[in-house]
Amino acid sequence: MAEAAVKPDRPKGFKLLRLALQKRKSACMLGFGFSSGLPYALLIGTLNAWLGEVGVKLATIGVLSWIGLSYSFKFLWSPLVDRLPLPGLERLGRRKSWIFLCQSVMVFAFAGLAMTNPATSIGTFAIFAFIAALASATQDVAVDAWRIEVADEEAPVELLSAIYQFGYRIASIVGGALALVLAARMSWEMVYLLMAGLVVLIVFVVTLRAPDTPRPEQGLLHAALAEPGALRPETRMLALFVVGVSWIWAIWTILHFMVGMLGEAPVGAAKPSVADFTKHYGPWIIFATVAVPLIVAALTNWLKARGSSVLAAPDTVHSPARTAANHLYVALVAPLAELSERLRWGVLVVIGMILTYTLCYNIWSSFAFPFYLEELKYTKDEVAFASKVFGIFMTMLGISLGGYLFMRLGRMPTILIGAMLPILGNFVYADLAEGAVHIDAVGSAIGLKWLFGLFGFDPRMIRLLLAISFENVSTGIAGAAFVAYMSGIVSKSYTAVQYALLSSLTFLIGSLGRGIAGEAFDLYGYATVFRWTAAAGLFAVLFVLMEWARVTRAEAKAAREVSPEVPG
Repeated sequence: MAEAAVKPDRPKGFKLLRLALQKRKSACMLGFGFSSGLPYALLIGTLNAWLGEVGVKLATIGVLSWIGLSYSFKFLWSPLVDRLPLPGLERLGRRKSWIFLCQSVMVFAFAGLAMTNPATSIGTFAIFAFIAALASATQDVAVDAWRIEVADEEAPVELLSAIYQFGYRIASIVGGALALVLAARMSWEMVYLLMAGLVVLIVFVVTLRAPDTPRPEQGLLHAALAEPGALRPETRMLALFVVGVSWIWAIWTILHFMVGMLGEAPVGAAKPSVADFTKHYGPWIIFATVAVPLIVAALTNWLKARGSSVLAAPDTVHSPARTAANHLYVALVAPLAELSERLRWGVLVVIGMILTYTLCYNIWSSFAFPFYLEELKYTKDEVAFASKVFGIFMTMLGISLGGYLFMRLGRMPTILIGAMLPILGNFVYADLAEGAVHIDAVGSAIGLKWLFGLFGFDPRMIRLLLAISFENVSTGIAGAAFVAYMSGIVSKSYTAVQYALLSSLTFLIGSLGRGIAGEAFDLYGYATVFRWTAAAGLFAVLFVLMEWARVTRAEAKAAREVSPEVPG
C-alpha cells in the first residue's frame, strides 16, 4: 500500500507524447501514419495537378478521381486482410505482412505512373493509379488493425491515433506542397519516382522493424452468431448473398464505365457521357449499396423479432468457410441491422445525413489543383504554400473551433453550423473564379487584406489565401462535428465495423458526383458549378434539421422513462 501511495502519476499531455515517441511502437506509428497519408495526397489531389498541366479534360479527371472509391469500399475486403495469411510473408507478422505487401505494390504503381504519359496513355495511367489506390486503402485496413492491437499502457490507442494523424498530416504536406514545389523544378515523372523512394525508405526503416501481434487461434469468429436466438447460418448466408451481389454489381458497373471512359473509343464513336452514366446508373448504385443493405438489415431484424429462422440450440460447427462468412456478415449486414433495430425509422434520416453531409465540398475537391493552376494561373509554389501549408493550419484551426463549439453550443448546433458553412465556402470559390470582387470587399472591410499585406503578399495571392482560409476553416469545423457525431451514433458492440461502414458512405455520393462535376466544369465553367454544389449542400442542412428533431424527441422520451413517477 505504501508503494502504491508513492507511485508517481502517469505523464500527461505533451510530456506523454514526448515519452511515447521514444518508444518503438509509437515511433513506428508515426511512420505508418506517413505511409497512409502520402499515397492519398499523391493520388486524390496532386495527381490531378499533373493531369491538368498536360491538358487532360476535367471530365476525364473527374472519372479518374473515382479511384478514391477504393477508400470508401475498403471495408468490403477487410475480412480478407484480417484472416488470410500471406504465403512467404507471414513470417514478417500478421499485420506487417499485409503492410509490406501493400507498400511494395504502391512502389510498383508509382513507378508505373512515372513511366506512363497521361496525355497519350490515360488508360494505362488510370490502371496504375487504381492499383496504387487499392494498395493504399488495403494498407489503411492493416495499419488501423495494427494500431488497435499493439496498444498498451505505455502507448495507449488514443495516443497512437494522435501520432498517426500527425504522421498523416506531415505526409499530406510532403505529397501535396513539397510535390508541387518539386514539380516546378523537375518533371512529374521524377517527382513520383522520388515519392516511391520515400515508400521504400519507410519499408526498411519502419515496416521491417515494427513489432506485431500473433495471429489468434482459429475458431468460431463471433460467439453471438452461434447462440440460441441468432439467425440460422443459411439465413445469414442468404442475406449476405443479396448484399454482396448488390455491392459487386455496383463496383463492376463503376469499373466498367471507367474502362470505357478512359480507354480508346472505336473510330467514329463518341466516348460515353459521365452525365448520362450518373443520371441512369447513379441512383441504382446508391440503391444497391445503401437501400438494399438497409432492406436486408430490416428483414433480418423482423425475422429475429418473430423468432423465425433462428437457432434453437448453440451452433457448434467450426470451419474456415463459416469463419469467413461470419466476417463478411459482421462487416456488411450486422452493422446496419443493429443500427436499424436501435433507431428504427430514424435510420433513414441518419443515413440521409451521412450521405449528404460532406457532399457540397467532396464533389469538387479533386479539382482544386486544376482550378488553382490551370484556371487561375497561380504557380505551383504559390499553390503549394496556400493549399498545403497555410491551408493545413487553417484546417487545424477549424478542427479546434469545431471542438470548442461542441463544448459551448452542443452537438447538434455545431453539426448544423458545419453543414451551413461549406455552402458559403462554395460561393466564396465562385466569387474567386469570377475575379474575387466580393472577397476583396470583405477582406478590406474586416482588415484581413491589410493583415496579409503586412507579410508581403500581393492582392492576387491574398484573394487565394482568404478563399482557402474560409474553406478550410469551415470544412475543418464540419469534419470535427461529423466525426464526433459518427462516433456517438455507432454502437459499442460494433464500433469498428459500424464506423468503417458508415464513414465509407460519406464519400459515396461525393465520389460519384465528381465524374459529372468534371464534365460540368468543362461545359459551364467553375463559378456555375460551385453554385450548383452549394445548392447540393442544402440537402445536408435539411437532414441535419430532421436529425436534430429526432434526437430531441428521443432524449425527451428517455428522460420521461427514467424520471420517477410523481404520486397523485
